[in-house]
Amino acid sequence: MLHSERAPAKINLALHVLGRRSDGYHELDSIVAFAGVADRLAFAAAEDWRLDIVGPFAAGLASGDDNLVLKAARAFAEAFPADSQTYHVTLEKNLPVASGIGGGSADAAACLRALATLAGGVDAERLRAIAAGLGADVPVCLLGKACRMRGVGNHLDPLKEMPPLPAVLVNPRQPVATAEVFARLALEPGDTAFEGLVAGADLASYRNDLTGPALAVAPVIGEVMEALQSAPDLHLARMSGSGATCFGIFSSSDEAEAAALEIMRAHPEWWVMPTIIS
Repeated sequence: MLHSERAPAKINLALHVLGRRSDGYHELDSIVAFAGVADRLAFAAAEDWRLDIVGPFAAGLASGDDNLVLKAARAFAEAFPADSQTYHVTLEKNLPVASGIGGGSADAAACLRALATLAGGVDAERLRAIAAGLGADVPVCLLGKACRMRGVGNHLDPLKEMPPLPAVLVNPRQPVATAEVFARLALEPGDTAFEGLVAGADLASYRNDLTGPALAVAPVIGEVMEALQSAPDLHLARMSGSGATCFGIFSSSDEAEAAALEIMRAHPEWWVMPTIIS
């Protein structure tokens, strides 16, 4: 193995939908941070691109040409032919698939970071352009820092003061299709929806505007939220992205771990992970 790269879970601490643009894309205003739990990519030199997927959620993914990791690899090779080497990539899939925590986008971004490192560094602006072409969440995952994300993921403002947040991530192991959740918003191109974030406001005053539509698609999200809200010492519970993963924020790691243990006991079929969001 030549190189290993982490792909941390992306958490939408807040996600406001401002409306739908004339081109059909939704305009967002979101606070994004990253959790300690992550997928991992390992790279070994090879004669051609190859992707193997292992880990607890490997069964939920195909390793063919449509995989976002291979798309990222080939886009990098096309943009930087002089710096390109082909690799055998092993993706250790530790994050649930289609779960609202940016797993595929994080994996693609990690692939781009790794290839840039292995090449000895490349033009950062071109690398960001590749990320934008792969998906709306890939640029923020490429940045890998807490930030305010606006537009269609193309405006990123890093947050200088983001304290570590002890948290629990809970996913009921039910995939949720992002496109289906946005469709439930029923916004036509040109429609405006909700207000954006108020800079400097308390996190509790924000929201996730996709929660209602996601509940209509996967009612089990309501059970996840109830389980988090019943935990002692909880500060805030909210859904991330388009679901179904929800998070609870606590004052300390001990409180978060205790809450995770109780939820695991009550729902052994769910994916429950104490972590730090930062």
